[in-house]
Order: sequence, then C-alpha cells, then structure tokens
Amino acid sequence: MAAPAGVDNTFRKKFDREEYLERAREREKQEDEGRSKSKSKGPPVQRKPLKHRDYQVDLESRLGKTQVVTPIAPLSQQAGYYCSVCECVVKDSANYLDHINGKKHQRALGMSMRVERASLEQVQERFEMLKKRKDPSTFSEQDLDERLLKQQQEEEERKRQRRERKKEKKKEKVAEEPEDIDPDVAAMMGFGGFGTSKK
Repeated sequence: MAAPAGVDNTFRKKFDREEYLERAREREKQEDEGRSKSKSKGPPVQRKPLKHRDYQVDLESRLGKTQVVTPIAPLSQQAGYYCSVCECVVKDSANYLDHINGKKHQRALGMSMRVERASLEQVQERFEMLKKRKDPSTFSEQDLDERLLKQQQEEEERKRQRRERKKEKKKEKVAEEPEDIDPDVAAMMGFGGFGTSKK
C-alpha cells in the first residue's frame, strides 16, 4: 500500500518586516489625522458657570402613594423620578438629587461645574436682601406671651370638653340600668353585690 498523501507543513512563514512597518506607519498617520479632525471641529463650547436653582425640587408629592407600573409605559410615567432634561428615570429621591446636582445633568443644561466668583457688591446686596426678608420686628416677647396664653386656653377648653363627655357617658350608663328588678330576685341571681349580706 502506498503512503497517504499528506500536507507539507514543514516550512515556517517568513514575515516581511518592511511591509509591516509600513502598515504601522500608515495606521499611526490615520490616527493622528483623526485626532486633529476631532479637535478642530469648531471653537470650544463656552458653558455658563453654575447657578443656584430658582425652583423647589419636589421630592414629597408622591410620598406614600402607590402606582401601577407596566413595562410598556413611557419613561415619564414609570416608577421613580423622571428627569426630562436627560430623559432618564432615577429610582429614589437620594439618587435623583445626586443626578440633578451631577456633571451630566448640569452639562445638559449648558453649565460647567465651575462656580462664578461673586464680587463684594453682590455679596453686600445679598446680605441686604436677606436682612429685609428676615425683619426682626416681626417677633417680640409680647407675641410669644399671647401665643402661650392662647395655647393654654385651648388646652383648658379641650379638658373641659373631655370632662363633659365623661359625665354624659356616666349618665347614659345609669339611665340604661333597669331599676324595676325585685331586690330578692336580684340577690338570688347574684346582682346584690359582693360580700354583702342581708339579715
């Protein structure tokens, strides 16, 4: 029998170093061109500095309420807190606060994470505004005394009403007890009282 014809695998492939060096240079050149194109797309975006919120964050409106959740509901109607700017749903209030104070959300609003430095005049104006809002003449010891007196009167009125209700209940109980029972029959049935004997 003849020996089966096999595959000649006794040689080693020789790599052409010059060819591969040329390919590597071309790839590096293309990557450098791609980097320079991405950087030169246009002028850098100027973002506004951070500013404080002028609205109240509503975290408690849905507290203690139940909601039916379906997988086909739109994002804004799913369980959790929906951010319309980033179009995402956050599952709890702590994470929602982290999200709206975070970098991604602020960038979507067009703000950088840098805080604008306030001038001396701005700080003084802010102090004046806060002083006007918190007027010291709105509270006095006389107001406190009046409020305490009013609270004591309300408490006394509540106690008086409670006493009257108790008296009414006692009168109703006494009125419900039947008086027409014969004392001998009551004694025989055991209604005569405990430990008392008639002689």
